[in-house]
Amino acid sequence: MQVLNENIQKKQFYTVYLLFGNEPFLRNSYKKQLKNAILGEDEMNYSHFEGKEVELSKVKDLADTLPFFAEKRVILIEESGLFKRSSEDWAEQIGSIPESTTIIFVESEVDKRNRLYKKVKEHGYVAELSKQSEAQLGRWVMAMLQKEQKKITKEALDLFLYKVGDDMENIKMELEKLLSYTIGEEGITTSMVQDICTERITNRIFEMTESISLGNEKKALNLYYDLLALKEPSMRILFLIARQMNQLLIVKNLLLAGERKESIASVVKVSPYIAGKLMAQAKSFEKEQLLEYVTLCVEAEEAVKTGGLAEKIAVEMVIVKIARRKKGY
Repeated sequence: MQVLNENIQKKQFYTVYLLFGNEPFLRNSYKKQLKNAILGEDEMNYSHFEGKEVELSKVKDLADTLPFFAEKRVILIEESGLFKRSSEDWAEQIGSIPESTTIIFVESEVDKRNRLYKKVKEHGYVAELSKQSEAQLGRWVMAMLQKEQKKITKEALDLFLYKVGDDMENIKMELEKLLSYTIGEEGITTSMVQDICTERITNRIFEMTESISLGNEKKALNLYYDLLALKEPSMRILFLIARQMNQLLIVKNLLLAGERKESIASVVKVSPYIAGKLMAQAKSFEKEQLLEYVTLCVEAEEAVKTGGLAEKIAVEMVIVKIARRKKGY
């Protein structure tokens, strides 16, 4: 992204770009920034193609046409699929794009072995715009808050990212909502984040598994029924319970080995905030119990697949079995 930012700032552009990756917000942001930096409000020298039916002959004719009363022409090509199939004819043309034209390809997925991909990399610039790490997202949020002269505590920032997830578009919307509701306040606290920000379904699942771990059977079942009412499939919930038990088993082993929170967060690939919650949960289990409950989830899934149990009942049984462990039955 540094190269893209420098190109935009210095207004020095390649003749061809490929923006790809699994973060739509960044793909959309940089395609707009590049277009605006090259053309400004000029729409006369801008052409847009989308989908797999884009024709090379049309693009070539446009690329070879001098821009009208301007220095540059921009051709934007989105989700063409050209980088996932044989595109030899396109690859042959990449090296002959005139200096007066910039072609911007935007794709969600590419094959890096593709010849067109290699040609774009050779003659232009390829930017992989992937999901950002929690640390990167945290810095991004802090930068936006600084522009608004708004402070946030470390605990509130951790909670905010936990609640809203790693989708940058969603983060931006939730942050705008948070800023609107805290006008006049000097800083943002955990209670403000808790009251204002919308929680993802996956967080409700985490809350449910936390209730299971703490032996709160009633709350765990109520959360399970809430998730069903939100059309969350029973078998996905079972999968996430199994994943949670696996995570807790890993955390338990790390705790027994004397590892600290930062190290555990790195191994399990979660934020320190979530690592702290997992550590607290793991301490309430014996290692043998966690092994037993991982097996229990596998057996419940098998019972559903073979017709021995209905999905809803299978998950209920897993929840009750784990939550009641402290009661001895």
